[in-house]
Amino acid sequence: MLVNGQRPQSRATVSEVLPLTVFTPEGVDIVRQGPEQRRTFLTNLLTDVDLSTGEVIERFNKVLSQRNAVLRSFQGESPTSLQRDELGVWDREFCEASERLVEIRLQLLTQIEPLVSHYYQALAQNVRTVMVRYERSWTGELSSALRDALKDDQFRGHSTVGPQRDDIALHLDRRDARRQASQGEQRSLALALRLAGHELVHQQRGLDPLLLLDDVFSELDPSRSDRLLRLLPEGQTLVTTASPLPSGMSPAAIVDLSELVA
Repeated sequence: MLVNGQRPQSRATVSEVLPLTVFTPEGVDIVRQGPEQRRTFLTNLLTDVDLSTGEVIERFNKVLSQRNAVLRSFQGESPTSLQRDELGVWDREFCEASERLVEIRLQLLTQIEPLVSHYYQALAQNVRTVMVRYERSWTGELSSALRDALKDDQFRGHSTVGPQRDDIALHLDRRDARRQASQGEQRSLALALRLAGHELVHQQRGLDPLLLLDDVFSELDPSRSDRLLRLLPEGQTLVTTASPLPSGMSPAAIVDLSELVA
C-alpha cells in the first residue's frame, strides 16, 4: 500500500486515510489460534478507532526493541555493572510505555465487549453470554516481573514478559471459546469481533471503514450467510467469492475473473 506515493511508516498512517475491516476464511484464527492473532487485531483496531494511539504503540515497540538489544548484548553471560545500569534505564522506560499501552487496550476492550455480544447473538441466534477479557503475561508489578524473568530474558535474548506477550480471553457462557466452543460458535465469534470493531470505528470517528469480504460466505451455511448480510454496515464493500453470491446480496457491479482470464 502507498499513501501519497509513499510506503506508509505505520499502521496509523493507513488508518488515517483508509481504515479497513477485513473478513477472510482464516479470520476464525483470531479465536482458534494463539495470542499473536488477537494482539494484532487489537493493535490494528486501536489505530483505526483513535489515530493518536499510534504514538503509544510506536513508543512501546521502540522501547521493547531497545531493551531486547541490550539483552542480546549480554550474549547469555552475566551483565557488567555498566550493562546492568543500561538495562535499568530501559526497564523503567519499558514499564512506563507498557502501562500506557495496557491502559488503552483495556479501554478499547471495555468499549467493544457489548458490541461483540450484540453481534454474536444476532449471528448465532442465541443468547450466550460473551466475555472479552484482557490477560497479562505477568502478575503483580511489572518491574518485579522483569527482575524475576531476568535470567530467562538473558538466556533468550528478548523480553519474555510484557504487553508483547499478553492475550485476550474470549468466553461463551464462561467456556473458553478457543478450546471449548464449536466451529460454528468460533466462526460467529470471529465475525462478531470484526463487526464490533467496524461499528466502534464508526461511532468514534463518524466514518465507515472500507469493508473487504474475501470468500467468507463459502464458509457459512445459508442461514448464517443471510444473517451476516443483514448485519453488514453501510459503506463501500468489496466481495470476492469462488461460489455463487448469497441470494440476498445485490451488488452494484460484478467483475467475473474467469471472463478476464479468457
